[in-house]
Amino acid sequence: MKDYGTAWRVLRTSSITDQIFIKAQRIRNIEDKGTQKVVDDVRSEYVGIINYSIIGLIQLALKNDSRMELPADEVAKLYEKYANEAKSLMENKNHDYGEAWRDMRVKFINRFDINEIVTHQTN
Repeated sequence: MKDYGTAWRVLRTSSITDQIFIKAQRIRNIEDKGTQKVVDDVRSEYVGIINYSIIGLIQLALKNDSRMELPADEVAKLYEKYANEAKSLMENKNHDYGEAWRDMRVKFINRFDINEIVTHQTN
């Protein structure tokens, strides 16, 4: 968020999900091919997916707010709010599912994420 300020405010929700899809697709391609030409690590792509997801939640919350520039402290609070809400939801689901995700292969999790993104892009 610090690198780009609030430049993401111009993005539509569909553009944000496109960015998430691109990152997930890159991870999938690297996993399938076993090689990559750009040396950015896969972990940074997962971090990017999380960041874009939180940005999407912020954009949805601010849909009636026409400001393109937001104070850094306001953005930080919104980011923290939605990150915490997502973490809490995941912890609650983790409890209900008995940590089933730990038995999943990372490759499958990524494919599941891509499926979810594509489903939401078409709606």
